[in-house]
Amino acid sequence: MAVITISRQFGSGGDEIADRVCALLGYRRFDKRLLEQAAAESGLSAQEVIDYSEDNYRVKGFFERLFNRPVPVATVSVWREDASGTRSAESIVLDDAAALGLVQKAVRAACEAGNMVIVGRGGQMILKDHPEVLHVRIEAPMEDRIQRVKEHLKHEQKAYRADITLRREAQDLIVTRDYASADYIRQYYKVDWADPLLYHIVLNTGLLGIEEAAQVIARLVEIREKQPA
Repeated sequence: MAVITISRQFGSGGDEIADRVCALLGYRRFDKRLLEQAAAESGLSAQEVIDYSEDNYRVKGFFERLFNRPVPVATVSVWREDASGTRSAESIVLDDAAALGLVQKAVRAACEAGNMVIVGRGGQMILKDHPEVLHVRIEAPMEDRIQRVKEHLKHEQKAYRADITLRREAQDLIVTRDYASADYIRQYYKVDWADPLLYHIVLNTGLLGIEEAAQVIARLVEIREKQPA
């Protein structure tokens, strides 16, 4: 199996499952290093790489949609070389389309490298027709997700917060992040993020748990690898 893509609801345990699958199969997880490689090939400075994924996607406003205005993602440095071979840095504004193209290029390069787990970034659509890619969707009941995100917030903030405050913050974060992820896929790939027909398998961590879900994915990969081409 060349690549596993994992689409996940926020707080469903998808990232933990991805790490566990990598450990079970000896795969690598798609990371910023691969984006830096794609950036270098495009003339961008590695220090200026933008990981334009669902996790940091900004939902477009009404007027941006109405007038189809490109969204500035960041100002980045591009190396230019003149006729004498002298290199100089030029600042340009990287819009959403350019940043998306960079991520797509890196994802396709990761697929060629093989033995990779790609979390988010529209991998299920970028590689949708690739025969050696397994597409996985991770979901969980809202209450399970709230509890998981609450624990993460407690650890991250390292300060006492009232349970009701943490719960409200966790629920708001889940709704915001899920909406952004759904909008990202709808905006750029014109499909419903949660459509089960986009995936080989949909796993509910409310019933399976992290370890069992990871074992299911690893076992499915092993079965598919044994099948004749």
